Amino acid sequence: MAHNQFELLRQRRFLPFFATQAFGAFNDNVYRQAIIGLLFWMGVSDDQKSLYANLAPAIFILPYFLFSATAGQIAEKLEKSRLIRITTSMEIAIMSFASIGFMTQNMVVLLVALFATGVQSALFGPVKYAILPSVLRPEELTGGNGMVEMGTSVSILLGMLLGGMIFTVAGDHGPMVASAAIILLAISGNLVSRAIPPVEAAAPDLTIRWNPIPESLHVMQLVRKQLAVRNAVLGVSWFWFVGTVITAQLPTYAKTHMGGDETFYLAALAIFSVATGLGSMLCEKLSSRTVEIGLVPLGAFGMSVFLFALYFAKSEPAAVTGLDLSHYLHQAGAWRVPAALTGIGVFAGFYVVPLFALIQSRTPKRELSRVIAGMNIQNALLIVLAAVAGIVTQRFLGWSIPQVFLALAIANTLAAIWIFTIVPEFLMRFLSWVLVRSLYRLRAQGIEEHVPDDGPALIVCNHVSYMDALILAGSIPRPVRFVMYYKIFDIPVMRWIFRTAKAIPIAGARENPELMQRAFDEVDKALADGELVCIFPEGALTKDGEMTAFKSGVERILQRRNVPVVPMALRGMWSSMWSRRDGRLGRMRVPRRFRAHVEVVAGPPVAGQIATAELLEARVRELRGDAA
Repeated sequence: MAHNQFELLRQRRFLPFFATQAFGAFNDNVYRQAIIGLLFWMGVSDDQKSLYANLAPAIFILPYFLFSATAGQIAEKLEKSRLIRITTSMEIAIMSFASIGFMTQNMVVLLVALFATGVQSALFGPVKYAILPSVLRPEELTGGNGMVEMGTSVSILLGMLLGGMIFTVAGDHGPMVASAAIILLAISGNLVSRAIPPVEAAAPDLTIRWNPIPESLHVMQLVRKQLAVRNAVLGVSWFWFVGTVITAQLPTYAKTHMGGDETFYLAALAIFSVATGLGSMLCEKLSSRTVEIGLVPLGAFGMSVFLFALYFAKSEPAAVTGLDLSHYLHQAGAWRVPAALTGIGVFAGFYVVPLFALIQSRTPKRELSRVIAGMNIQNALLIVLAAVAGIVTQRFLGWSIPQVFLALAIANTLAAIWIFTIVPEFLMRFLSWVLVRSLYRLRAQGIEEHVPDDGPALIVCNHVSYMDALILAGSIPRPVRFVMYYKIFDIPVMRWIFRTAKAIPIAGARENPELMQRAFDEVDKALADGELVCIFPEGALTKDGEMTAFKSGVERILQRRNVPVVPMALRGMWSSMWSRRDGRLGRMRVPRRFRAHVEVVAGPPVAGQIATAELLEARVRELRGDAA
């Protein structure tokens, strides 16, 4: 088990896959940029260059529409490491064919190879993200996705740089160097892929349906099965829309508004790409190794802020052109555009990584590859729409590039508000994340070892404050259904958070027997569905900081459903602003220790058939110790 995302790079279950996907992204962009370099080296007319600039993206993206649905089925049916080796072997064959195009300067051959590269990428796409939940634990998903996004962003950037330099540096030897480079990179990716350990097929009995149209409709239906997953997929597609608009405008923007020379846009692209990778890697730290979708609203609105900043940074054309990077940095206000691009990239990482992790953690493994395939179809559609939007706004509406950025900032804000309105779970998690991270410094012990990665389990914990459920939710990698006293459930503002989190309100038998029975029924149903359920068996908040006896409700749950019970304890919460240490008004004070240290400790699971209220109380008391 890796205790941070960088430790994954030392483990066979992750490193060979990480290197394989990085080699693939790197080689794709070396190849595409080398074709552009070949056109300049051949001295073709501007019309031919323009024809390629319009044809190439369409040729590469078309296979995603045609073959993604089939690729998703294949990724579901085959053992995953075998499929990855097949795709990297395809890459060797494709690049060998492409080398003929370089050596003969035949654009038809190169474009056919580009289409084949799109086919290979469409086949690799579903397994790229579907393999992660099979090799990573839930607490590693965010960090693993962050590493993959970082590796992809940097590989794309480095591939563009190397591919663009080949003909500049090699000159007349450019065709040979380009051919050798793409073949050697393809072979390297294939050799590394052979070290990926076997990962069993998710649905080996699946019957593959080859007709792309009905199967594409079917995978889109799978995408829409769960509201949170559907909108997470939509969010990822929107990320590609925003990224496509920005990167498509950068070459011209760097020249006309930043005053840079022909290659200056590569510096701007480097800033954006590295910042996106940095934001992706920071997600694990910010989320405390959980799938923290509360980062998504932070990322979305952060992107909007810096998109507005990008508009205001350079709204008028540059007075001086042809500058290299060093001369540009001496201009007044030169920091504004790099700062805006950095902010957009970092918050884009905050935005997209938790979305990938949510899709992977909430989708059944038998359907995940097909859901990823549906996401790739939708991504391709949004990329095409982004390209069309750029053409329409500039050529037909006459907008400047800064005006396009302004429109994108407004659209991104409206899209975020829309998504978070129809799926309030994102906003709920953001509010709880802000509350918990601003008031406390959490330290978790034993959770990764003792809370099961999948399947049902009952969690029992001492009850100290009104924030207990939010703190536990922020510490446990999996979604948790909390059972809580209905008067706490009904606290203004908090009620919306608890309801959105699907908490289960409960009342005493004398207060409301019907509500009590509904609560036990709902708990049993959640456990039957393989969910985690957390109860506070004391039945009320502690009045003096000491634990009280556990009530028999936990035994009633276990009589109906025999599941493992994980004892947990909160330590250090008694001095917080939400405990009963003070009176009603005193609870609203700033904590005596601002951002106090709070510990969440989990112990080994207790088998359901031997668990009693007394035994579980003793285990929680032992975990809690003297820390109230």
